[in-house]
Amino acid sequence: MTERVLPARAGGEQAVDRVHAVLRAEILDGVRPAGSRLREEEIAEAQGTSRTPVREAIRRLAADGLAVLTPRRGAEVVAWDEEDLDELFDLRVVLEGHAAARAATSGRADTARLYELCDLMEVLRRPAGDPDYAEITRLNLELHREVHRAGGRRVLPELVARVVEAPLVQSTLRRYSTDRLDRSFAQHRDLVAAIEAGDADWARAVMTAHLRAAREVVRAAAALPTPVPTSVATAGPT
Repeated sequence: MTERVLPARAGGEQAVDRVHAVLRAEILDGVRPAGSRLREEEIAEAQGTSRTPVREAIRRLAADGLAVLTPRRGAEVVAWDEEDLDELFDLRVVLEGHAAARAATSGRADTARLYELCDLMEVLRRPAGDPDYAEITRLNLELHREVHRAGGRRVLPELVARVVEAPLVQSTLRRYSTDRLDRSFAQHRDLVAAIEAGDADWARAVMTAHLRAAREVVRAAAALPTPVPTSVATAGPT
């Protein structure tokens, strides 16, 4: 039987929004790793609220694809296995490649802002020390979101958000060597240049190459075998 969720009152809705934002940020930043429990009582105490808004915030996280709800066990941060990783990146290639191509021809892309995000990430690269992965991750997600919004008014950005905004993004960047990180930043600039030029095929190809590189980093770190390329995985340049 499906549990009926009553709408929250205005004040309660604000509490739900706040708790959801905090938990979402903690998951995306790796503070709450994959498989960790989301304990309502603990979260409520830390956030200074009752368990009701926490429960609703966790439901939202499940809808975002960032948490899983299991009967008699409660909620956990979603964990990805080998099949999940390949499916996730196949979907990203299709959806984000489409978004990049549309962004190049929609006339909605703010290329000045995209170049600014490239600049900010490169500053945080810190050749003399460790990169600021948390801030680079935030800026990287913002760049991708800008492309998604330029590629679609509502449906596409909402659809691709569940695939892209996952803890995997944070762990991917942390696994990059400095050379791979520099290559990723260069691909960002190529992507913006393609969008600025209005070249949909170029934009799609750059995004495809960018995501393939990320997939190989994750696969290598997890010691996963490289599968035989599929029609989706082989789209774009090799």
